[in-house]
Amino acid sequence: DICDHLLAAEQKTYCNTLLALRGFCSLHAHDHQQALQDFQRVVGHDSPHPNSCIKALCGRGLIRISGGSHYLAALDYITACQLKLEETIFTIKSYVPWNQRGLLLKVLQEEGQKMLQKKRYLGGSSACDHLGFFCLFVCLVFFSRDAPGVYQLASLLVELDTSDEASRILCADALYQMGCAEEAHKLLLLALSGNPQRSPILARLALLQLKKGFMYDGNQLLKKVIRIGDTSCLLPIMDIFKDEDRKLMQTHCRLRALTILKDKQEDADIKEAIAYLSFAIIASGGYDEDCLLIRARCYGRLGQKKTAIFDFNAVLKENPRNVQALSGRGFIYLALKQQKEAVQDLTSALKVKAGAVIPAILSLKHEAQALITQWLLQHGRTALTELVATKDLSKEGTLGDLLMIAKALIKICKDSQYHIFYTDVLIANGKYEEALDHLQEAFGSSLADDFASARLAVLQLKKRNVPVTAHSFSILAKGDERELVFLLNFVDAKQQQHLSQVAAQEGKVLIKEHRYEKALGYYTLAVLTSKDNPRYLRQRAACLTHLKKYDKALEDMEKVIQKHGHNSLKTRVEDHCLKGRLLLSVAEEEAAVKQYIEALQLDESMALCSIMNGPGSEILTKTFHKIAQYNFEMQRYEEAWKITDYGLKIDKNTELKKLKTRLKREASSCSVH
Repeated sequence: DICDHLLAAEQKTYCNTLLALRGFCSLHAHDHQQALQDFQRVVGHDSPHPNSCIKALCGRGLIRISGGSHYLAALDYITACQLKLEETIFTIKSYVPWNQRGLLLKVLQEEGQKMLQKKRYLGGSSACDHLGFFCLFVCLVFFSRDAPGVYQLASLLVELDTSDEASRILCADALYQMGCAEEAHKLLLLALSGNPQRSPILARLALLQLKKGFMYDGNQLLKKVIRIGDTSCLLPIMDIFKDEDRKLMQTHCRLRALTILKDKQEDADIKEAIAYLSFAIIASGGYDEDCLLIRARCYGRLGQKKTAIFDFNAVLKENPRNVQALSGRGFIYLALKQQKEAVQDLTSALKVKAGAVIPAILSLKHEAQALITQWLLQHGRTALTELVATKDLSKEGTLGDLLMIAKALIKICKDSQYHIFYTDVLIANGKYEEALDHLQEAFGSSLADDFASARLAVLQLKKRNVPVTAHSFSILAKGDERELVFLLNFVDAKQQQHLSQVAAQEGKVLIKEHRYEKALGYYTLAVLTSKDNPRYLRQRAACLTHLKKYDKALEDMEKVIQKHGHNSLKTRVEDHCLKGRLLLSVAEEEAAVKQYIEALQLDESMALCSIMNGPGSEILTKTFHKIAQYNFEMQRYEEAWKITDYGLKIDKNTELKKLKTRLKREASSCSVH
């Protein structure tokens, strides 16, 4: 009321002072709109009173903080400090309630830090809105030189609370950006005396010592930060450091880490090196390729595999073709037994620069080498098998990748399987002469290895040498049928047909000579090249029967019977009888009886003729009686009657007749009941 009365008087004296006082009265009364109008009138006056303007800026700053405009509030207090620091301090102590000062100091500290970190920028003229003509020049000067303004603000904060460490650090940061390194150093030492374990202070002092060329002192300070374990304190500081000083810190820390890793290999030393590398990465702005790669390897040696992958990922995000990152991450996946990921990374690395990856694989322990080469071989064979099985050899990129993997494998390991794979890839690429040369170079002219001989057979088939190819393939058929199936993908349909005929003929000759084991290889070749032709399946089943491999023979006869359709009646009858005979050989009597019944149902006379050739009517009727008796005891009378009836067609066995009589009696008894 007093202010209103004086302002309404005819004689206008101390107008700005009264407006500032009334603004604070309104502010304390929570009338922010009226307070802002009064403060704005003072600031916007053509020739305002300096002390009144400071009060108005401080008051407006408080209103802006309450409204969330922290940046503009900080500008108000910086402008006030640049007008008159002592008067600003007096205004805050006199007019700002004590319970609001804590928030005020915190907001000003944060905004000052952001200004030094260049996280705030003047957008258009919004930041200078309503500053007034008197303050506009001061504001523009501040925007052109942030650090002096922040220094004024930090000085204000230190005066308001001399014990506040954050304000001292802000003041030191501003001095550093102003080029006053010595003053900043003294201020930091003073702050450190109150708390010797403060990482943010130690890190700043370390930089200043390095900047002055005191490498030893700077390094000792960095060691203290490492021992404290707060390497993250560098993150906000790096936005304050100048580019040349960040580069200095980055270079020093990288060299220090490399020195440690060169001389020492204990876990503690590796951890120290990791800390220095982390400093270097932070100093670089978050991405230092060399340091990230070295740190990833260090994490790997400490067993921190997931963390190592994180660093490798950071490199690959920026450079997806980085060989060291790809191979390094591949080795970590190898240690984690993640086969798919390891193979994918190492394959990608080999595609980029095989000359760098192969020595890296050779540097691994023997067990790790063996595992990764087996994984690469497995991946390559799977891809090649799919490729040749679909006959899609037009995918030059895929074949090129496989050739690259195969070449790498024969350089890493001399085992025959890798040379075989390399030969297969060459054949798939149509490089027959090169494949032949490699076979002879790797295995000699004799080619004692069956797998190598089979590859030679494929190449000889290209020259129409079918008998030699059939011989090699028959040997492979006995040892590894899957491998033969794979190789047949390299043989065209016409050649396969010719092979099946030659193999079947040779198998027949060997059967007559009772050389069943050798004949089996030829018949298997005939079956595979003819896509399970029933005629060759029957011949192989007969051969397997001679070798007493009844289970395998049964599998063949099952395939034959499944393909019944256009076969003659006699053939079908004989097939069921042969299967029945095989089932008897493995004591599957009930199943055998079913097969003979099938044969009898097709043609009784043909079936009886086949039975006479083996196993004979007497033996078979005993089996029929046994199975019929079992069904009778289990009260499955219809099934027992059927088996008995068909058994009597084979032979008028006395026991079967008795069982049939009992079945009739049982049937009559059931009818009466």
